[in-house]
Amino acid sequence: MSTWLITVGLLAAAAAAYLLSLFKARATVKGEVSKLHSRLGYYGSYAAIWTILPALLITFIWTAAEPQVIRSLVEKDLPQSVQSQPDALKSLALGRIASVAEGLPKLSEDEFKVVEKARLGFAPMTDAQNILQEKGVVLGSTPEPYVISAGYDQVIYKQNSRWMITGIAALLAVLGFAYSYFSIRPRLKARNTVENVVLGTLIAASTVAILTTVGIVFSVLFETIHFFSEVPPAEFFFGTVWDPRFTSVGRELSGAEGQFGLIPLLWGTLFISFVALLVAVPIGLFAAIYMSEYAGPKLRGFAKPVLEILAGIPTIVYGLFALVTFGPFLRDTGDLIGLDIAASSVLTAGIVMGIMIIPFVSSLSDDIISSVPQALREGSYGLGATKSETIKKVVLPAALPGIVGAVMLAASRAIGETMIVVLAAGIAANLTLNPFEPVTTITVKIVSQLTGDLEFNSPQTLVAFALGLTLFAITLVLNIYALYIVRKYREQYD
Repeated sequence: MSTWLITVGLLAAAAAAYLLSLFKARATVKGEVSKLHSRLGYYGSYAAIWTILPALLITFIWTAAEPQVIRSLVEKDLPQSVQSQPDALKSLALGRIASVAEGLPKLSEDEFKVVEKARLGFAPMTDAQNILQEKGVVLGSTPEPYVISAGYDQVIYKQNSRWMITGIAALLAVLGFAYSYFSIRPRLKARNTVENVVLGTLIAASTVAILTTVGIVFSVLFETIHFFSEVPPAEFFFGTVWDPRFTSVGRELSGAEGQFGLIPLLWGTLFISFVALLVAVPIGLFAAIYMSEYAGPKLRGFAKPVLEILAGIPTIVYGLFALVTFGPFLRDTGDLIGLDIAASSVLTAGIVMGIMIIPFVSSLSDDIISSVPQALREGSYGLGATKSETIKKVVLPAALPGIVGAVMLAASRAIGETMIVVLAAGIAANLTLNPFEPVTTITVKIVSQLTGDLEFNSPQTLVAFALGLTLFAITLVLNIYALYIVRKYREQYD
């Protein structure tokens, strides 16, 4: 039985336990529910938790560990000649075994019996090989006998595992229900138990989020350390040449290949993000001021959702727009006025990316400006200030912490963008001040270095983790600075 069927069954059992426990709790006080320690619903929840929680936990743990355990059992029974092969060949053999294991359940009953008899030695193995070839279970060469045997074993292991976890989950559900049902009495502190379980669930959820973040950081950090064991950190952080394909003169003795200078990628990232913010911040902020301070309810109700549609457009669409329409438009316009603007350039990517992040600035700033207390505006009007003076001297300073947060969010979004840069700015790592020339960014090179046929432990691949850690550090510094600004000005206007 699959995991989702087990989960559905446990949910049904929990619902039944909930109802039966309600009747039991009401019966213990003969209908006078005021004599119960907790409200009636807590007793039902108490029984439902005991019915589903232990069984569900063991099911999820079992499901997570099952593939690795089955793989170990199958690998242990492989011939010694296969086990002694290099890891790449062994992985190829295990892949063929997995293909057989996935295809066997799709065979008819008679066909599966032929494979089973061949596995046990009661039928020629060639019959099983022919069936698997005809059904397309294994493509290419005829599967070896040990592949068919191991695939059959894997299917049996999985079937037995499914039946075992189903039985264990059912047993735990029954035992949990029995314990909770016979524990129900008027003075049972069901509410305390239910609230403790809810609290534990919330703590577990927050812990998972924290551990996920820590896991991501450490996984990137360890690979970055591995990279720096082959490439000096100074050469990475202060290098001005990005060319990971060729051996530089200074690295021939060490055997490492390429030049991994971060400066051109970092400059391209910051340059494009700066242009994007030059577009997005004024337009987004002015749009927010107009919608919150000047626009009527009908216009605001129409304009804000339309503006927010920009945030829902996929970035690949923006990239195609920049590549097909906006980039050639800038190039042709530059030709008319005597400027040499490349179709793929900093200007193209920055303007299109700025259009994309306008909603991040306008929508958040609009909400923040609208939340400024009306009393501040009325006090300013009472002192004789005009509407524009009130906005400049009172509303915007009061909303400044939130506006800074919106701008930092937009900046983080721009720094992490990939598709627009690939299509609109190119992949050339140029160190230039000319916004009319192509550059590239850190995110683009992370993608390009992790794709291809290079070995995972080569510097050309490991450099992606160093780039990722650098990008993480940049966004972290931005967030810390934004938090500093928010706290500084919040004290002034609270």
